[in-house]
Amino acid sequence: VGFVSEDEYLEIQGITREQSGDYECSASNDVAAPVVRRVKVTCSHHHPPYPPYISEAKGTGVPVGQKGTLQCEASAVPSAEFQWYKDDKRLIEGKKGVKVENRPFLSKLIFFNVSEHDYGNYTCVASNKLGHTNASIMLFEVKTTALTPWKGPGAVSEVSNGTSRRAGCIWLLPLLVLHLLLKF
Repeated sequence: VGFVSEDEYLEIQGITREQSGDYECSASNDVAAPVVRRVKVTCSHHHPPYPPYISEAKGTGVPVGQKGTLQCEASAVPSAEFQWYKDDKRLIEGKKGVKVENRPFLSKLIFFNVSEHDYGNYTCVASNKLGHTNASIMLFEVKTTALTPWKGPGAVSEVSNGTSRRAGCIWLLPLLVLHLLLKF
């Protein structure tokens, strides 16, 4: 993400504080394994350090058994560190079925298989040495909707079991095949 340079220099014109963060330099040849170095870029010349502020906090509705992602975006110099909480309990990385993905300005809380007890209010905390801020983000349940073949096109029924969802997929298969045939 961001900037790529094939050259020995990476020049970023008109850098903004959103582009602060870790950059990676990789040098390789045919003789040895690539050498990789990371460098932290902080925009303090034009932008003095400042505490985090959360610019975007995205909740989401997910059916049981599906993948769900909560997203928290924060601007800060130096970059924010993120932590997630549910009911005042910190979520530890490696909890079964849950993954935290952190980047300098963005944190994602990913649920691979949402269950009933995952629903609720989560708190994203963004902090750096100058301060911290938080946002409340909801993971809520939505009922799955599927097309049911016996009601014809356009008919939608609410289902929460796998059988009707599968029937909907089978019904959509001819449309997909037709779409592919029309492309060629």
